[in-house]
Amino acid sequence: MKGFRQFLLRGNVVDMAVGVVVGAAFGGVVNSMVKDLLTPFLAAVVKKPDFSAFSFEIHGGRFLYGDFINNVISFVIIAAAVYFAVVLPINALMARLQHAEKPAQPNSKKCPECLSDIPIEARRCAHCTQPVSQARVPA
Repeated sequence: MKGFRQFLLRGNVVDMAVGVVVGAAFGGVVNSMVKDLLTPFLAAVVKKPDFSAFSFEIHGGRFLYGDFINNVISFVIIAAAVYFAVVLPINALMARLQHAEKPAQPNSKKCPECLSDIPIEARRCAHCTQPVSQARVPA
């Protein structure tokens, strides 16, 4: 039982459980937004709120292609809502955070002769006394 308890209380299992619960709640929010806000807007534009009645028959077999159209439209709307409401803002936030973390300017360079680290402004290597060209420091 001790091993099972450690498995359950490990960070990965708890994080995954929280992710599943939050994902399910978020899925409900997205589905509600699509069903209650975006689909009526689409129905107002197209003047047909529901395509599920569209069908055809071949040799007694009924093909309900209207329901398929409803599901495709719902998928596209959900994908667009998730992209514009979640993915774009997160990408913008991550780009802003990465932009804020600029790499520090190097303060040393390698000697071309002995490959030891020397200061950027050095004109001669302290280890092998070889002349070193002056490095340009980027602005």
